[in-house]
Amino acid sequence: MNIMEQQFLEAGTLMLAGMVFVFAFLSLLIIFINTVLAKLAIRFPEPTVSTPNRSNKPKNNAANGEISPAIVAAISGAVTRYRQQHSQQPSSSQKSKK
Repeated sequence: MNIMEQQFLEAGTLMLAGMVFVFAFLSLLIIFINTVLAKLAIRFPEPTVSTPNRSNKPKNNAANGEISPAIVAAISGAVTRYRQQHSQQPSSSQKSKK
């Protein structure tokens, strides 16, 4: 039994040492990458993009999030037709009750 306990202790020590090594390596890697990125951001700043001037009235309704009346009418017609077709046919739950 003494040999098994010694092997488990050795395995636990190796596992803990490996986890500490990986954690330290990844921490140093993150610090290094952030440092390099900070220096690069100073040297190569992001270019500023000028936005075009917009008029008060947009050209189409999709630009400001509105839905055109033609689309609303088409959807309403499709829903009405679907309800008419499916309200005439008895459902499977109504068939089983008879």
